[in-house]
Amino acid sequence: MMPTEILLDELQRMLAANAQLVEVLPHNDYEKKHIPRAISLPLGEIDAKSAAGLRRDRPLVVYCYDYQ
Repeated sequence: MMPTEILLDELQRMLAANAQLVEVLPHNDYEKKHIPRAISLPLGEIDAKSAAGLRRDRPLVVYCYDYQ
């Protein structure tokens, strides 16, 4: 599945409908500022064990940003 950009109002609707929000930012960036209710799962640390904590029966939104 290809990534899809969503706007803030759509994200809020999805979170209200029980979607999971995962931020794949490094720990330092997550600690400085993150979206409320977001799960921290740094991109470089994702493996089967860390991903096992995510619910397969709920939609998943992944958030990242590019420093450039």
